[in-house]
Amino acid sequence: MAGGGGNKKILASFVVLMFLGFVVYFRLWTIDYRVSSDETELIRRQFDLANREAMDESAEWRLKYDVEAERSNKCMNKLKQMKGSFEEDGNAANINQKLVMLQKENIALVERVEALKQELEAEKLKCSLQ
Repeated sequence: MAGGGGNKKILASFVVLMFLGFVVYFRLWTIDYRVSSDETELIRRQFDLANREAMDESAEWRLKYDVEAERSNKCMNKLKQMKGSFEEDGNAANINQKLVMLQKENIALVERVEALKQELEAEKLKCSLQ
């Protein structure tokens, strides 16, 4: 029977230890619950603050993007204008060449008209002398 009493002591010790374990567990759980319920508002505020900061940073980057996009568009427009003016300058060079050719042609035609007038005058003189 001595062996049966030892088992009961061990069983009783085990039950007491289990009970103490549950008590410690529930105590820790209630402490954690109180801390977590107290910190819920703090955590919510921190999250809101972090969210606002992220939104501000996002808006700041969006503004930087918009500024750079605007600068890029201005540069592209200037580039197109310069390209157009160079093409016009190329056309202007062609126009200048055509103008020089037309002026030469005009001078040649004026000389031809003068020559024809002289020839006409000469024919009129011949006709009037006859």
